[in-house]
Amino acid sequence: MFVNSTLCYLVHDDSYLMLHRTKKEHDMNKDKWIGVGGKCEFGESPEDCVKREVSEETGYILHSFDFRGIVTFVYKDVTEYMYLFTSSDYSGEPHDCDEGELTWVPKKDVPELPIWEGDKVFLKLLDEDSGFFSVKLVYDDAGNLLYGGKQ
Repeated sequence: MFVNSTLCYLVHDDSYLMLHRTKKEHDMNKDKWIGVGGKCEFGESPEDCVKREVSEETGYILHSFDFRGIVTFVYKDVTEYMYLFTSSDYSGEPHDCDEGELTWVPKKDVPELPIWEGDKVFLKLLDEDSGFFSVKLVYDDAGNLLYGGKQ
């Protein structure tokens, strides 16, 4: 099965807006800290999806954003292509998220949170501002990172 999704890190004062996934039952991201985003709906481009997902999950409206890379996740019988964005150009009033708690976290502290091991690979590339990149992350059925590297 193939899945297309987006992930966006909103930036403010050298911090990322992080979502602590605590509210949904049967959530593969349960108790993890991630950026905001989700699965692309039929007919959506990655850009359409990231704008919709950020608005739905946070209340913020993206005015512009940077397409930073593609992350290919391989887990169980799924290959997921995640389109990774950052933005510091947004407005609106934040609202509660039905998937967890939204918190501004200093970038330097994010790797110390309970995040997916593979997220550290692309977060490092974002931090290094290494230009557009492609990363492949392979997980086993228990969620252990088997491979994570830049392509």
